[in-house]
Amino acid sequence: MLKNSAKEFLKEKAPVEALRKLRDSKDPKGYDPSLWASMSEMGWAALTIPVAYGGLGFGYTGLGQVLEESGRTLTASPLVSTALFGATLINLAGTEKQKNTLLPAIGDGQLLVSVAFEESNAHKPFSVQTSYSAKNGSYTIQGSKKFVLDGNVANHFVVSATGEESDLALFLVDGQTAGISIVQTPMMDSRSAVTVTFNNVEAEMLGAAKEGKKVLGKALDIARIGLAAEMLGSMQEAFDRTVSYLKERQQFGVPIGVFQGLQHRAADMYCEIEICKSLVLKSLQSIDEDSPKLPALASMTKAKVGEVLKLVTNEGIQMFGGIGMTDDEEIGFFMKRARVAQRTFGDTNYHLNRFASLNGF
Repeated sequence: MLKNSAKEFLKEKAPVEALRKLRDSKDPKGYDPSLWASMSEMGWAALTIPVAYGGLGFGYTGLGQVLEESGRTLTASPLVSTALFGATLINLAGTEKQKNTLLPAIGDGQLLVSVAFEESNAHKPFSVQTSYSAKNGSYTIQGSKKFVLDGNVANHFVVSATGEESDLALFLVDGQTAGISIVQTPMMDSRSAVTVTFNNVEAEMLGAAKEGKKVLGKALDIARIGLAAEMLGSMQEAFDRTVSYLKERQQFGVPIGVFQGLQHRAADMYCEIEICKSLVLKSLQSIDEDSPKLPALASMTKAKVGEVLKLVTNEGIQMFGGIGMTDDEEIGFFMKRARVAQRTFGDTNYHLNRFASLNGF
């Protein structure tokens, strides 16, 4: 029921055409606040937030269904940056006071949180140069973070930094604090990501310093699986559009879908997508079960889904032919989103290597 309601809502309120309008208007926010308000009213921002903090406590398997449908329409929203990643970090690491203050506001759609943890062009989440210093019980942060999702609209940042008390700690930073500078970088998929510089910015430690690396690692695995669910939706939609086109496009007096070479390629995509469905569902369930296999499943899923999404979007462009290369045809939007999603939270090569390491190779 949740998945069906998400499908119907997003198909009507957030089709691919809505992303095109955001891109063409060069919207500085990169998303529609009224759409996000409606999504929050439906409870999507509160799905994984515990009931004790004003959430629904529905779990990540439920959120995954919404993310999958948002991938089908390429919905531009803070769902990944705030509801999936930011809220998870706060729930895992925050003190009772922090969770009581922030999580209800996130669930209501009133608070946007971006996680600032990347510092290089490659995905190296624990290679951190940003530093923090402590004085009289208060903290300040100095450093720069790249590829901060929705950082241009964030009310709060969760920032990773190193210092005397810990090799990696997490901090809460109010987005209006003096000393923050933001540079917005245009992304291929028209989504919003920024570089944020913190110049002696006042910060509040999120939870305990000694747990920073462990908590960030777990939250990243959860975010990778959630993003994989979104990527699964994108690949299914791209595949469905491609198959429909094969049935419609006429060549030599017949639909091009009757040609065996194209049928074989479509069959290969179908089989690969079915594997991805199983991986994503199993991984989402592993989050809710707090499975010790979560890291391996996260890397396995992100690697495979990234590989198949690239295959499906590339094949879609090829099978659409010349019109697929133009901006008039929406299949190109799926390829552009695929390229960015593949790199977010680690690409296929990163996760293949990580999966091998986790298994002793």
